Amino acid sequence: MEKLTICLLLFAFSFSLFSSIADAGSIGINYGRVANNLPSAVKVIALLKSQGVERVKVYDTDPAVLKALSGSDIKVTVNLPNELLYNAAKRPSFAYSWVEKNVAAYYPSTQIESIAVGNEVFVDPHNTTRFLVSAMKNVHQALVKFNFHDKIKISSPVALSALQNSYPSSAGSFRSELVEPVIKPMLDFLRQTGSYLMVNCYPFFAYESNSDVISLDYALFRENPGVVDAGNGLRYFSLFDAQIDAVFAALSALKYNDIKMVVTETGWPSKGDDTEIGASVDNAASYNGNLVRRILIGGGTPLRPKEDLTVFLFALFNENKKPGPTSERNFGLFYPNERKVYNIPLTMEGLKHYVDRRSPSAGEQRTQKGGKVNVSGQTWCVASGEAEKDHLQAALDYACGEGGADCRSIQPGSTCYNPNTLEAHASFAFNSYYQKKGRAMGSCYFGGAAFIVHQQPKYGHCELPTEE
Repeated sequence: MEKLTICLLLFAFSFSLFSSIADAGSIGINYGRVANNLPSAVKVIALLKSQGVERVKVYDTDPAVLKALSGSDIKVTVNLPNELLYNAAKRPSFAYSWVEKNVAAYYPSTQIESIAVGNEVFVDPHNTTRFLVSAMKNVHQALVKFNFHDKIKISSPVALSALQNSYPSSAGSFRSELVEPVIKPMLDFLRQTGSYLMVNCYPFFAYESNSDVISLDYALFRENPGVVDAGNGLRYFSLFDAQIDAVFAALSALKYNDIKMVVTETGWPSKGDDTEIGASVDNAASYNGNLVRRILIGGGTPLRPKEDLTVFLFALFNENKKPGPTSERNFGLFYPNERKVYNIPLTMEGLKHYVDRRSPSAGEQRTQKGGKVNVSGQTWCVASGEAEKDHLQAALDYACGEGGADCRSIQPGSTCYNPNTLEAHASFAFNSYYQKKGRAMGSCYFGGAAFIVHQQPKYGHCELPTEE
């Protein structure tokens, strides 16, 4: 009976750990409609459900879309457009009427979870920045009157251009002219209402402009040696994490460490003009597929390792009426006929067999700007000595349990039991899991408790094995 109880407890712990890893982050999709050839809203919601999508963000409050979402169990973020900010800021009655018509009329059968007040307001050519916080407050007061304020959050998506410094990440800071008039009042509002900062983040644009100094593998979440931030000593393995941490550093610089973040837009175009370096189907598939793996496996950024992220991919469809360069019309995961532009998983179930097959294989040569680069043939996964013991132990238990790692060699009396340290044992378990998964991107993460090395590690007399 005692053994049975212990087994059940271990199973429960293992299951709960697996669940926390599997569900740690969340993926949503932006449903933009700047096109004249898209399927009906009813068909779109059916498409989202067929892909297992649990969150969607829209750029207005179109009745057809909100009605189609009713009863779907898909959480939705709606938008009060920039052109309505002035009225919402100056007239509380307007904000109340807007909430009544566009939120209360559909909630809760349509699961509106947040309202984006404006979008990238700081770069709006119509100079609506000064109305932003007042509009947010008036919309919130309208939610209070309907008693929705505890269930629906209010925020406003900001572009990375709101930062004065973004490199290195540790030097992240907001533009000085925005701090006192709008950034601090907005962050105070988010803190008071228990909301989060919405951020639009596009590593593609940084890579496109700096492809001579930014590694494509680094931009696409592929295997790479990482970049060390000289300001805080942290090593970054993706441009996405570095950009997000620049925002976290900017928040910390203003003493708003408690503010959480949701990435309301990120993506990579499948096609671009000749001058748009990096825009291709292969790169878009790698970026979005590896990003989904990165988010759903869980764990935060190097600066905030415990903070899981909700991320909205941009976008659901290629939108043929969007102005600008070719890339603007080619960020979609789907063509308007609902055919996939490329195949990537959007759920934890889909990730089980996902491999970024566009990553260079062992010993392969790849061509980048500047010529051929040798790719290291073998890598290993090791535990981070900086991870907290509880976190490391939980990840070790998962790897040896549900993860299916071969942990026989680190059992008492076995060949690699010594050194009997948590870091050494976790490294053996993590590496076994990593090798069994074919060294797939994201399989050496464990919520930030592990990282990849390019030289075979040795603990005592035992070396970590190569491919299993």
